[in-house]
Amino acid sequence: MRISEFISLIIKRFGMEPTADQRRALSCFGRFLADRSDRCVMIMRGSAGTGKTSLAAAMVGTLAALGQKLQLMAPTGRAAKVFSVHCHLPASTIHRHIYRRKSAVAGSFSLNDNLYRNALFVVDEASMISGTASGETVFGTNSLLDDLLEYVYGGQNCRLFLIGDTAQLPPVGEEESPALQSAVLEAYGMHVYQCDLNEVVRQRLDSGILWNATMLRALITHDEITQLPKIRFQGFADIVMLPGAEFVEAVASSYGHVGEDETMIVTRSNKRANIYNIGIRNTVLDREEELVRGDMLMVVRNKYLDEGQPVNFIANGDRAVVVSVHNFRELYGFHFADVTLRFPDYEDFELASTAILDTLHSDAPALTASESQQLFESVMEDYADIPRKTDRMAALKNDNYYNALQIKYAYAVTCHKAQGGQWAHIYLDQGYMTDDMLTPDYIHWLYTAFTRATEKLFLVNWPSTQTQ
Repeated sequence: MRISEFISLIIKRFGMEPTADQRRALSCFGRFLADRSDRCVMIMRGSAGTGKTSLAAAMVGTLAALGQKLQLMAPTGRAAKVFSVHCHLPASTIHRHIYRRKSAVAGSFSLNDNLYRNALFVVDEASMISGTASGETVFGTNSLLDDLLEYVYGGQNCRLFLIGDTAQLPPVGEEESPALQSAVLEAYGMHVYQCDLNEVVRQRLDSGILWNATMLRALITHDEITQLPKIRFQGFADIVMLPGAEFVEAVASSYGHVGEDETMIVTRSNKRANIYNIGIRNTVLDREEELVRGDMLMVVRNKYLDEGQPVNFIANGDRAVVVSVHNFRELYGFHFADVTLRFPDYEDFELASTAILDTLHSDAPALTASESQQLFESVMEDYADIPRKTDRMAALKNDNYYNALQIKYAYAVTCHKAQGGQWAHIYLDQGYMTDDMLTPDYIHWLYTAFTRATEKLFLVNWPSTQTQ
């Protein structure tokens, strides 16, 4: 099939006249697929409102209809689910696809063998892929980008298609998103095809969310900015200034209209997220008990599961719904309960586990270093009668309390935790900000937060000085 015929099929599936940027992207995609060299990779960068997601779905759908082997992936469970919904094909997290458990070492994962032939691996939200070590040493080489490239190109005639938005927050500890930079990939010996979608689809400018997101994206490259960006509300129905006094009623309304799973509060700190979480449970949901059936939770530390489970680990940031909770108790100076959780981003997988409850109310992102040390030392005392240290450590790795799920309420999260996900209604609280506090990171943060909303964005206690 000629490239032009292939592009025509994509446009037909796309269902609208492509913009000039989109046509260039389609041409680039056709040349990328036609290239027969061994180490080809394509990057498609696009901001909110440029049709990146719709175009990617048309590309993927056309290839699937032609019988091309495809593997869809994303950095987080929520992002994979969103990608799957758009493309009408299954998608998984990168970690769950490219790593396998080391059978001899609990909680340690090595790079899987890529047994696919002639497959295209498509990764959405590639801006979240880290290139440097992040402190978590249980996965492969500790560089997700290194491992992803090694895995994909370890297969026979396989290649990689990366999709993302450079205006979003880069991986923690990095100034830019390495997976979306051609120079970085070329340093791996890759032949890089790249394209950028910058032209906002005309009809989408009717959206206040996308109009302001486009404005914020333009500011990212302006180093001379000295004032906080002014948000436009006039003429837009999907972006609302919400006084604090109306917050409870508005959130209750969102829960009634779109549901708890499609409503999210985004804040700038774990401390503010904690305040919102406790307030929502008390005032909106009228829940007095510490943990009840139906509570929305987020796992805040990786939990590695026994072999034979359909999911081999629960990742930091994964969301869950409480199915049941019982047997509350206090041990080792901490509070525990037995819970059964359902994970909606993983085909409603259910897990029964012991959970530590102290993290629910903590302003820290998880157990602090001192708390973790306290738990370690207290649990180890139970195994003091085991003479060999290696045997004591083996027992510790299987201890339900030491390996208890660390959880937080998930009605409000930081922007880093929200990244990769989308919700119908987003409530955004940036907290106290002044012009003196303005940094490029703030603009990335604000842009990322804005683009989490698919239907309506509520700006909570937004100062009038930041409006136009």
